[in-house]
Amino acid sequence: MISKLFFFYFLFIYVCRPLLDSVLPSLPPTVSDLDVPPLLREHFILSGYRPLGLPWRCCVLSLLQIHNQTLTTWSLLLAALALLLRFTGFAFLRGLSVDPTSLPLVLYFISAIADLSCSAAANVLHCRSEEMHYFLFFLHSVSAAVYQYGCALALSLYSVDAIWTQSMLGQVYLPLTAILSWLSCALCCYTKLTLRSKFAIHRRICRLFPMGVAFLVIMGPFVRRLTIYRWSNGPALMLHFFQVVLFLLSTFFFCFPVPECFAPGHYDLAGNSHHVYHALRSLCTLVQQEALFHDFLWRRPALVRQMGEQHLLLTCISFFCPMVCCSMTALAMRSRARAELEKEQR
Repeated sequence: MISKLFFFYFLFIYVCRPLLDSVLPSLPPTVSDLDVPPLLREHFILSGYRPLGLPWRCCVLSLLQIHNQTLTTWSLLLAALALLLRFTGFAFLRGLSVDPTSLPLVLYFISAIADLSCSAAANVLHCRSEEMHYFLFFLHSVSAAVYQYGCALALSLYSVDAIWTQSMLGQVYLPLTAILSWLSCALCCYTKLTLRSKFAIHRRICRLFPMGVAFLVIMGPFVRRLTIYRWSNGPALMLHFFQVVLFLLSTFFFCFPVPECFAPGHYDLAGNSHHVYHALRSLCTLVQQEALFHDFLWRRPALVRQMGEQHLLLTCISFFCPMVCCSMTALAMRSRARAELEKEQR
């Protein structure tokens, strides 16, 4: 479905481009990497950058412009739309209501939509100014950390059995993932601010470590399930395995600038590692949601009986703890970034 949407988008752009140019204000042409600050550059991407300092209107209208982040932005927006349509369809068909058993699934969905949306907004609007670039990246770091905890919350309730839930690991799992989510956000913001003069690959690797550790812990609940249950019992285990494969593939493209490192400048507008990474991560989120739908139907009947309604509600309230901590951290980092930018302009 996403490939068809991409096809119709590019068909619309090329067929209706003359009409759009006559109705909408003209956008400035894209520039080379030497015409933007090092903060905005991607290693081996030599062209297709939007100039720094675009008005808000032009930033938004650049969704209809071909530049080196067009595919990234639209893969995120289309994934968010597909996620929304699939969740709405599932809720309608299953008669889903917001009760203690379904609230973790709703919180997961909100965190996934927020992560995709904030990432898309960062890719569209970051060329407004260097300060806005920092703010949007910090906002995306918050949304990514909240999404990590949203995944942990849903997986720990729907994707495991009662034996794991009552084990020592099951008892400390959510507090541990809350701490790791906050550390992931804090380190991503810190490396963005302190390594701004470095090429993107250095920043990516430094950001990957906390994110990777958090992911390994978050994936813990169903690792045992993958090893002790037969995969033929249902599609959920296969979907979980598929999402792990997609995440590992996306991690590779997140760390290594392939294929653009072999031909700098040839993959500026399509096919570079940044595009592939976001496409794979978007697909991973869609597969993960589908797996959680199956797990939700599997665990929901016994969830209240085994955990209690009050305990479920308190567990869901914990969702807001890492959100608040990450937001405060991002605001502190934004103040520091603003102070450093003002110092450089003096």
